[in-house]
Amino acid sequence: MKVKVIGSHGGVAPGFKTTSFLIDDCLLIDAGSVAEGLTVDAQKRIDHILISHAHLDHIKDMAFLCDNCFGLRDKPFEVYSHHTVKNAIKAHLMNDIIWPDFSKIPNETNPTIRFNEIIPEKKVMIGGYEILPVSVNHPGDTLGYIVQKDNVALLFTLDTSSTDRIWQLAKKYKNLAAIFTEISFPDHMQAVAELSYHHCPKTLAKEIRKMPMDIPIYIGHLKPQFHSELITAINGLEEENLHILDQDGMILKFT
Repeated sequence: MKVKVIGSHGGVAPGFKTTSFLIDDCLLIDAGSVAEGLTVDAQKRIDHILISHAHLDHIKDMAFLCDNCFGLRDKPFEVYSHHTVKNAIKAHLMNDIIWPDFSKIPNETNPTIRFNEIIPEKKVMIGGYEILPVSVNHPGDTLGYIVQKDNVALLFTLDTSSTDRIWQLAKKYKNLAAIFTEISFPDHMQAVAELSYHHCPKTLAKEIRKMPMDIPIYIGHLKPQFHSELITAINGLEEENLHILDQDGMILKFT
């Protein structure tokens, strides 16, 4: 599988895009920066979108993706999420007030975007990928995802604090090639991290002990205002398998 890191940060500033990962040019994990990070030509080739939760930095570019690609595709973008997340997006973003409801444009039979509900721990086949959604510890019925195809599995838990179930299930995947997770705040802001259900370096160091061993771990969601401080702290953990997603636009390949 090929993963394009469209955006990997926990905030917006010049040079910092919010969460969006594109697998094999067709399966999008979160829509924080897909419109600003891809050409319209690349945007219209996306078929399926997994949304972890409804926080703005994970959904905002869904609005512009629909706007950019309206009329350019012969089928809708298929979006998959927990029903709580779907309801939040339709109530607070695509509600014909903040943004047009593209799930009814041009009509409900042939919309620009279509929402599909998925259930935690119930596997589903999406565009040739086996997807296992797993509840993680972040507000709004947030889901992590284990994505598997061609004997390669990748794990994405993009906003979470200390959690357990996804690591228990991940250990069953002998073909797990990478873990994508997060650190948002420096250690001196651990109280804020815990209140907002995020990690700091100290808490992720404990979380790593729960993860499958000897798997590359890619760390994103660094807040732009703490970027340099967090890089120093993460490197200071001296964990061999840690890789920092500090450059948006990078491409990673897993076989």
